[in-house]
Order: sequence, then C-alpha cells, then structure tokens
Amino acid sequence: MSGGKGGDVETGNGALYPTMLESPQLRWAFIRKVYCILAMQLLLTVAIAAVVVTVRSIAVFFVSTPAGLGLYIVLIIMPLLVLFPLYYYHKKHPINFILLAIFTISISFAIGLTCAFTSGKVILEAVILTAVVVVSLTLYTFWAARRGHDFSFLGPFLFASVIAIMVFSIIQIFFPMGKLTTMIFGCLAALVFAGYIVYDTDNLIKRFSYDDYIWAAISLYLDIINLFQMLLLILSASDN
Repeated sequence: MSGGKGGDVETGNGALYPTMLESPQLRWAFIRKVYCILAMQLLLTVAIAAVVVTVRSIAVFFVSTPAGLGLYIVLIIMPLLVLFPLYYYHKKHPINFILLAIFTISISFAIGLTCAFTSGKVILEAVILTAVVVVSLTLYTFWAARRGHDFSFLGPFLFASVIAIMVFSIIQIFFPMGKLTTMIFGCLAALVFAGYIVYDTDNLIKRFSYDDYIWAAISLYLDIINLFQMLLLILSASDN
C-alpha cells in the first residue's frame, strides 16, 4: 500500500509520519540520496585521516614547520570560507559537489591531525561509540517520527548550547581546563551534538526540500564529526 500506514517502510513506500502530504516515494528517494552523499563524506574522512595518522611525516610537517602551521590554519578556516559559495551554488551541479569535496577534505585533514596524536585504542573506542550512537539515534528518530513525534522544538535550545560551547572553547584557550572540567565539557557537548543528530534527522524526514540535499548531508556530517571529536576528547582525558 503506497503512502498509508500499512506501507512497507523498507521499500520506501510507507509514509514517514502521520500527517505526511507529499509523496513517500519522493521523500524516501531524497533521504537515500542524502545518506549516500553522507556515506561518501565519511569514507573520504576515514581515508584521509588514516593516511595522516599512518604517514607520520605529514603530522610532523604540520606541527613542526611554519609552512605546516600556516597550512593547518588554512585548513581550519577553509570549511567556513567554502560555506559561502556553497550556499550560493548548492543547487548547481557539479559545482556544489566540488565545493562539498573541498569542505570535507579540509575537515578530514583536521580530524586526521587530531587522531595522529591520540592513541589507537582511544580512536577505536571513539569510532565505535560514535557509530553506535548515530545508528541508534537515527533509527529512534525514524521510529518516533512515524508515531507522530516532532523534534523541531529542540532547535533554539541546541543553537544556544552550541554558542555556549564555542564561547567556552575560546575561553579555555587562554585558561586551560583541568582533566575533570574537560571530561564534563566533553560530555555536555556530546549530548548537544547527539541532540543535533535527532533534530537534523527529523528535518531530513519532514522539512528539507528536495534541492537541499547538500545542506542536509553537511548538517548530519558535522553532527557526526563533532560528536566523534567530543567522544575523543572525553576518552583521551580519561585515558591520560
């Protein structure tokens, strides 16, 4: 049965939420497209991070030479700079995918440099925890949406929390945190980004337009990357 409650969700014929008015097939096709893009982003990140971690000279170059430090700063700023043209060209193929690739590669190098100075055990634990949390929250959000739950109310609270996290991160640059404070900060930040996974998945199901597949993929990608970084921070602090 197409579009009804008895529709087969796995084949993409079931309505995703009770008040759904659009075609379930079109929305499922959009969701599959977003998750395909997201999977490519994550695979690219894993590949680049693995190279940076494995080839030790890359990490040494970034942290021990002026040119490497300058390039690292560029890589940190690049995702922010790319977002502006990406906003303008996010509907124009293939420019949108080229900009998305630059955005993903820049973040991937930063992740790789972080992992290069972290023990393998901690990285593996953070990857496993991130995967479990992301899969669990994604399945829960789809389940909850099908039963009429809505998570749009989380938006203002999550946004305010991210601002607080950014301010606190800037403060700790000048006044470094202790081990306990770092772990508490990491736990609170991880909860915020876990909330964003639910919020953005709910938007993916109900609110993103079909032309916003790039923004939908970026939103989920950043949620997952930030969650991984916070879990890495927590586990590194506890390991030390």
